[in-house]
Amino acid sequence: MRIIATGATLPDGTTTDLLVDGSVIIEVGSGLSAHGATVIDAAGLTALPGLVDLHTHLREPGFEQSETVLTGSRAAAIGGFTSVFAMANTSPVADTAGVVEQIASLGARHGYVTVRPIGAVTVGLAGTALSEIGAMAGSRAAVRVFSDDGICVSDPLLMRRALEYVKTFDGVIAQHAQDPRLTEGAQMNEGALSSELGLAGWPAVAEESIIARDVLLAQHVGARLHICHLSTAGSVDVIRWAKARGIAVTAEVTPHHLLLTEQLVRGYDSRFKVNPPLRREEDVLALREALADGTIDIVATDHAPHPLEAKECAWDEAANGMVGLESALSVVQAAVVDTGYLDFADVARVLSSKPAEIGRLPGYDTAFAVGSHANFTLYDPAASREFGVEHLHGKSVNSPYLTRTLPGRVVSTIHNGYATVLDGELVDAETVDRAAEVSRG
Repeated sequence: MRIIATGATLPDGTTTDLLVDGSVIIEVGSGLSAHGATVIDAAGLTALPGLVDLHTHLREPGFEQSETVLTGSRAAAIGGFTSVFAMANTSPVADTAGVVEQIASLGARHGYVTVRPIGAVTVGLAGTALSEIGAMAGSRAAVRVFSDDGICVSDPLLMRRALEYVKTFDGVIAQHAQDPRLTEGAQMNEGALSSELGLAGWPAVAEESIIARDVLLAQHVGARLHICHLSTAGSVDVIRWAKARGIAVTAEVTPHHLLLTEQLVRGYDSRFKVNPPLRREEDVLALREALADGTIDIVATDHAPHPLEAKECAWDEAANGMVGLESALSVVQAAVVDTGYLDFADVARVLSSKPAEIGRLPGYDTAFAVGSHANFTLYDPAASREFGVEHLHGKSVNSPYLTRTLPGRVVSTIHNGYATVLDGELVDAETVDRAAEVSRG
């Protein structure tokens, strides 16, 4: 498939045409043409390298009522993503070579985005014995990221052993930092508001203490550590300290923790119930500053779909989690671009090249050079929309942004040289299947 995007603005602010043939960019310049090419008028649009989400819950196998690899990859494409890393809390748990290969195969067949499975750290996410880490790393899925996300690896000896194991093949442990004893029954951020509302609090120290322990373990072992969905100002301080000491730690923040605060819990609307919980305004500002100065490395969605019955219930019974793939780029624009913390060159780094680097996913850079992989998104930052269920393309609708006006709009997504989204609409499955063939090589 040949595609020409004309007049696109690159992350560095230059304007150019991009000619794609097959799975690569073959020409960059002005006035480009090619017989039979699909022409996309990209004037006024920002070209970003394909977005990469290091933290997606696709739910398949086992929880297909919430999401599937197909529907989740569809949501990812409409949000400008071309690769996602699928978390291991499926059923069966992705703790063996067979399960991660199944997930990779599902992703390859459906083809809207590249799907890279994340392997569980412990068997069944139970936190008592290490999973088949080596077998998953050596499988056809070539897993490099391991996480029990949703559950903290709270045993320090198991955490040390996991770090030692992944060091042998340049893998990384992605930790859900939550001390379970400090958060029993927790319903929201601990503080004055939780006392006022009568809800059990989730203290910041439950996150910060695990991060402090684990960066020291990573330093001792000499292994890579990644911190999932960092949410407090104190956690920022710990990561900043660890990086100053040369410890190989990276950290992510979610779009919702960059924009939303605990005040939204006042209405007991379970769309705002998430783990870690929404925090104080002071935490939100600290997270924005840390993303801007590089203390926090990336933005990751923690896309967590749930069926209606799991969210449309009493607050204390509702499941934690929000969907976020379709809204991520708009929320990042609202939280840190329009507020002056980042520009779109920074966005390309925190939503594409850096998460790809952490996950050891090749083919993602911000150069748009001849020979680069044709994974990119065309985004209209001047657009705005009232975000509604019509903008959601997965199975679940538990978005915290419904009825909220968000800036920006993904116009087109190019995955492995094929358009999966054109003019804001998903392309037919037959074309996407051809893109999957390219992905499989």
